[in-house]
Amino acid sequence: MGEIVRLQKYIAMSGKASRRAAEELITSGRVRVNGEKITELGTKVEIGADKVSLDGKDIKPEMKKYYIMLNKPTGYVSSVSDQFDRPTVIDLLDEEIRARIFPVGRLDYDTEGLLLLTNDGDFTYKVTHPKFHMDKTYIATIKGGITVKGLNMLRSGVKIEDYKTSPAEVEMLSCEKGVTVIKITIHEGKNRQVRKMFEAVGCRVIELKRISIGKVELGNLPLGRWRYLTSHEINYLSR
Repeated sequence: MGEIVRLQKYIAMSGKASRRAAEELITSGRVRVNGEKITELGTKVEIGADKVSLDGKDIKPEMKKYYIMLNKPTGYVSSVSDQFDRPTVIDLLDEEIRARIFPVGRLDYDTEGLLLLTNDGDFTYKVTHPKFHMDKTYIATIKGGITVKGLNMLRSGVKIEDYKTSPAEVEMLSCEKGVTVIKITIHEGKNRQVRKMFEAVGCRVIELKRISIGKVELGNLPLGRWRYLTSHEINYLSR
């Protein structure tokens, strides 16, 4: 008897989508089990026994999982493909990666630093879902200076569009030659959130780099290069 798992986890294990995205695939009627359309999220399947298809094509869990850390340069899109034919982070991987790899979350086009990639949708869920409160630390270089009031506003949370950010950890590293360098840690991951947070306190970010996710650090990995995560790092992020 094979392992019995929820259908959304099965899809995530196949590398076709994260677990959250898999739920949307199910509820929209794009998934069939043994030929029957399934829209119920509580459905369970047996690996190796049940036949699962997505948009008419059979899918199976990936046997080999990849867990990669990339030091993303600016000028690359954090996606598998891009409608405007801009370079993507997948272009930076070697041909030895034959599985369908996708980014874990994203970094903006003009942001560099630590980006994880995998073909394990369950791993992606653990790292990106807000309920796990995974800290993400950035080094932000802003034009000019920042007031003490601005720093304290970041530390208590600021209003961005229709939501207020959670309190951030903020440390000023330097202030010279017309720029200020600040280390900021957040656990949310909304679109361009760090830049918008600084805009909310009257500052403009001119450079932004992510240096860690939780306790997993970018270290001295060269810009544009990648490495496999260690087993310790994988276990920590999957906790």
